[in-house]
Amino acid sequence: MRITSGRGAIVFLVLLAVAGVAWSIMPRPVLVEVAVVTKGRFIATVDEDGKTRVRERYVVSAPLTGRSSRVQLKVGDRVKEGDVVATIIPSPAPFLDPRSRREAQERLGAAEAALERAKALVERAKAQTIQADQEYTRTRTLVERGASTTQALERAELAKRVANRDLRAAEFQLHAAEHELDQASALLARYTDGGKEVPETWNVTAPVGGVVLKVTQESETIVQPGSSMLEIGDPRDLEVVVDVLSTDAVEIRPGAQVTIEHWGGPSVLAGRVRRVEPAAFTKVSTLGVEEQRVNVLIDIVSPPDQWSGLGDAYQVDAKIVVFTQDDATIIPAGALFRRGGSWNVFVVEDGRARVREVSLLRRSGRIAATSEGLGAADQVIVYPSDRVSDGTRIEQSP
Repeated sequence: MRITSGRGAIVFLVLLAVAGVAWSIMPRPVLVEVAVVTKGRFIATVDEDGKTRVRERYVVSAPLTGRSSRVQLKVGDRVKEGDVVATIIPSPAPFLDPRSRREAQERLGAAEAALERAKALVERAKAQTIQADQEYTRTRTLVERGASTTQALERAELAKRVANRDLRAAEFQLHAAEHELDQASALLARYTDGGKEVPETWNVTAPVGGVVLKVTQESETIVQPGSSMLEIGDPRDLEVVVDVLSTDAVEIRPGAQVTIEHWGGPSVLAGRVRRVEPAAFTKVSTLGVEEQRVNVLIDIVSPPDQWSGLGDAYQVDAKIVVFTQDDATIIPAGALFRRGGSWNVFVVEDGRARVREVSLLRRSGRIAATSEGLGAADQVIVYPSDRVSDGTRIEQSP
């Protein structure tokens, strides 16, 4: 009996050791994350960030060259149509160096002398005109008495006309000399009392009523025609501009629904695509890759009192709807993987992972819709590691 008991204990110990070795070499379940397949409405969106902007902006520019007064308006001030926003006065005359100033003074002296000469020529022409008139009168009297010939009267009449023309030419020359004197004096007006005249001003007015959005040039400065001075618009008339990849833009249609998020308010705003611009532009991404982007213009359709805090150039996130499907089979996009030329997922069956081929309908962000291969309440493994294969024992993570 003692021998039998000792043999039984040895057999038990051997079996226990074998079981321990078998347990130690047995594959352990792989810890995985599992998600349940659901049925419902699937919505595919293009998610991009954008910014708001005033729909109609009016840039007030300088209409002519001159010195602009300081703009007293600040950003946020309201203006009415026709309000004076700035004043432009003529630019000051440039300084003259000593040599140029001396030359200008000499030209002024020459202009004064030319004026005196023109006055003398006018006096001379007047005297000749008076003499020609008298000679014509005498000759006509003699002809009437028969004491002179008709030829003499014609010569007297011609001399009278020539004297009158010479007088008019001398008067024109006097007029030109006066202008030349004024021109020479104007060049030296800075250094004379004439430079103290009040300059003419030009008022720059607001083309429309609204709010000042930007003051381009606040301080007094010299402006050129077309120089921007400030911008005016209505901050309540906002639109959202979102630049998307050109490959995504081809799916976006005017009238598409948009969800506007992360704009700073407590609620989500509704929007509608108004226009997809037909021309793309090149933009360098944060990774340094050149991308072709397209601007999409979105109208905010939510009541204005819900987004009263929004202003011009505020950042927002937009989700533009490009595809919808009712009663779709929805799974996490992380459950999909490629095998060969088809899409597959790992389905949980009796504690093991089983490969199942699926027909992918559409992906959108972190979710995807399938048309075949899965049913509601099926469990799929999300982001399977390389330790998971067909038939692997699995254990769900808590």
